[in-house]
Amino acid sequence: MDICEHLQSAGDPPPLPAEGCAECLETGGRWVHLRKCLSCGHVGCCDSSPSRHATAHFHQSGHPVMRSYEPGEEWRWCFVDNALG
Repeated sequence: MDICEHLQSAGDPPPLPAEGCAECLETGGRWVHLRKCLSCGHVGCCDSSPSRHATAHFHQSGHPVMRSYEPGEEWRWCFVDNALG
């Protein structure tokens, strides 16, 4: 199976310092795991978190690929093709 075009073309954006999910930090929310948008560097919480800000960022921005922002994890996810890379 071929890797999706979004995963192939996604590069890492310049590192932006993040202490956690941007929206949760603003609202006092909590997160389980963090995800980083590979188009703009936005850091949001995963779908196991109450507010699911990483997925909300995709729906708002259309940016297709995010990656785990957890130490030691480098996997990527394409929202458009529902593909892991």
